Amino acid sequence: MDRRTLMKTLIAALGASALPLAPLVWARESELSMDSKEKPFSYGWLKGVARELATHPYISHEGELPKSLKQLSWDDYQAIGFRKDHALWADSESAFQVQLFHLGLYFQSPVRIHEVTDGKASTLKYNPDFFNYNGKHPLGDLPKDLGYAGFRLHYQTNFSLDLAAFLGASYFRAVGSEMQYGMSARGLAIDTGINGEEEFPRFSAFWLEKPQPGSHVMRVWALLDSPSTTGAYAFVLDPGRNMVIDVDVALYPRAEMKRAGIAPLTSMYQVGENNRRVDYDWRPEIHDSDGLAMLSGSGEWLWRPLGNPAHLRFNSYFDSSPQGFGLLQRDRKFDHYQDDGVFYDRRPSVWVQPKGEWGKGSIDLVEIPTVDETFDNIVAFWHPEEPLQPGQEYLYAYRMHWGEHAPVKPQELATVQATRTGLGGVIGQDREHFSWRFAVDFAGGMLEMLGNNTDVEAVVSVSRGEVEITSARPLSAINGYRAMFDLVPGDSEEPINIRLYLRLANEPLTETWVYQYSPPPVSERKLY
Repeated sequence: MDRRTLMKTLIAALGASALPLAPLVWARESELSMDSKEKPFSYGWLKGVARELATHPYISHEGELPKSLKQLSWDDYQAIGFRKDHALWADSESAFQVQLFHLGLYFQSPVRIHEVTDGKASTLKYNPDFFNYNGKHPLGDLPKDLGYAGFRLHYQTNFSLDLAAFLGASYFRAVGSEMQYGMSARGLAIDTGINGEEEFPRFSAFWLEKPQPGSHVMRVWALLDSPSTTGAYAFVLDPGRNMVIDVDVALYPRAEMKRAGIAPLTSMYQVGENNRRVDYDWRPEIHDSDGLAMLSGSGEWLWRPLGNPAHLRFNSYFDSSPQGFGLLQRDRKFDHYQDDGVFYDRRPSVWVQPKGEWGKGSIDLVEIPTVDETFDNIVAFWHPEEPLQPGQEYLYAYRMHWGEHAPVKPQELATVQATRTGLGGVIGQDREHFSWRFAVDFAGGMLEMLGNNTDVEAVVSVSRGEVEITSARPLSAINGYRAMFDLVPGDSEEPINIRLYLRLANEPLTETWVYQYSPPPVSERKLY
């Protein structure tokens, strides 16, 4: 399944049988069987299972569906709905409830789901009574050993709305206080944004711990499997204004992984203030996130506005043990989007906070061209400098924050509020050469304390080309400053990397704005 099909399915299916399970050809098959007997469970045991599984070749079970499920139309698949009265733990004092997704159509790989109670795990067997089906075509008699496609979590504050969902490959998503889905996360990214086919690892089994009465956290474990690696994952979900998810990861590569992506985030950017390449829609902005925020290991704050490039764009921001990164939706004004259906102004930001030392590597950003808002075209992740080798164990831990605002931000530094671009030059004067203008707005930090005559300087550096008409002036509308400059790219079409920040004397006043500009072909550089 390609990324486009997968992401269109994930976006629409978070509102929705099953398959016979082929035998596993590895040592612990009996311990993961579909019988209902309770078996001891722990994260240590799961890591042992993943380590053992990595010593055997990968076996795909995709497509092992009854014909009636494979041939379902989209409408008929959407007509399969989980019965809320059968939600897991609905008849208990648990603060959480679980609903299950049916397999079929695009979801054609088995997912085993287990319930863990007092350290003992039992399999949740397929039960057709869990679902209502209002489709036009009969499903037929389905095997008794069918599994599920995934699951969604609900919380006591509102059992009718999703708290989080795990569905498709290793994708999962969550909501903050605004209860609005947006971008997604993944367990692992492999070969994302490079030549060749991307590999999509999948969570093949889950273990859901029944929370004790009065507990407000939910524990989930998952087994990851793919041609290149296996993995054991432990999630702790803690709802609040920001949903906090603690993630522990143990990877056991089957083969060398040169392009492994840790804590990958997946989002969508079609059109916005700084990128109007696809501008045919009536809405002024369409995106789940508008920038990549980074806090380097040395303490530097960076903001990289997202874009929808004409060609695939891959950027690496090298670092050692980063303190955090995330895809954020800073612009939260409805009138900037005018979308009263999917509410892009309410989409959650996601901040990743590494635990421990991650060593050397890079935060990688992949931007893929798109003309469709159902296509998640933005991916960001941590890429270790050294390839992950087979036969080794690799441990990572991090905390994810899902919500309106990232939990950390520069304390004394102003942050980027908007990035706008357009043709450069001086109004009223004939243009003698092509240039591209950048207008970057900053607010917060110490900018609110500055007088109008303060000598604030815009510091701009570029990888090539010439910078001209640079300025920094107060912007009362946001109680901040606007920096502006023109970039003359020269005759080359190679991308240009740009850095900008504001300073007073030698003191930085803002985070660092980083950008990559791709000049148009010389023949298309109109001076108007």
